[in-house]
Amino acid sequence: MTFPWLKGHGTENDFVLLPDHHGTIHGNLDGTFVADLCDRHRGIGADGVMRVIRSAALGIDSDAEWFMDYRNSDGSVSEMCGNGIRVFALHLANEGLVDADHPIVIGTRDGVKIVTIDVSTVSVDMGSPEILATSKIRVDDRVWEAQHIETGNPHAVAFIDDLEHAGALLGEPEYDAATYPNGVNIEFVVRLGDHHVAMRVYERGSGETRSCGTGACAVGVAAALADEAERPVTYQIDVPGGTLHVRWREDNHVILAGPAEINARGEMEWLG
Repeated sequence: MTFPWLKGHGTENDFVLLPDHHGTIHGNLDGTFVADLCDRHRGIGADGVMRVIRSAALGIDSDAEWFMDYRNSDGSVSEMCGNGIRVFALHLANEGLVDADHPIVIGTRDGVKIVTIDVSTVSVDMGSPEILATSKIRVDDRVWEAQHIETGNPHAVAFIDDLEHAGALLGEPEYDAATYPNGVNIEFVVRLGDHHVAMRVYERGSGETRSCGTGACAVGVAAALADEAERPVTYQIDVPGGTLHVRWREDNHVILAGPAEINARGEMEWLG
């Protein structure tokens, strides 16, 4: 049996999409299979896998017809992916599965999200952030204070003097496991100008990636808090893979905007 796959990215945060609209092929996506698929030497290579499935096929009663069933590159389940959902929505629009002229409603483990497509920009309403306490992050012999912010996933945002100080990030930075019992995405941030920052990110379950959408949202919120900026406010977030914009609105919702692209497709023999 063969099944289709697609490859896409948002600011080089890349994903394999597996269309399984009725839930008839992929079951619950075995973690080992997902990890093999994401391996850049043995598989297609990606930061994560998204199964494109109808909510009804998962037994979910939702206003969202489509559900983003997301896995990290190590096969673990993730609540949300800001860049991923933008690629997911673009795929639905490209295939005529939704009307791209209207807001696209997508179910996730972090609730229903609304995505809009405007020419080359794909935006998603990420909902309201949860701002929690600070903690400590360590890389080698360097320690920083980090702001704990939940934007669908847990994040620790640390402002540092130089992104090179974060090291190679070949291993997971040290963090307070009591604060983050389910792991944490860690953002290292430097200021470049007014409402303009750059970041590197270590994603739980994936390692350092070229971009992280929920992480960019957390960084935008953390920067606004540090600047005591009044809402609405927008920050430009430069990531290794490009540029994202994060707008924190007066109603406390965070909007993530940036490019998205589908760049490959094919078929694979299903061995699961």
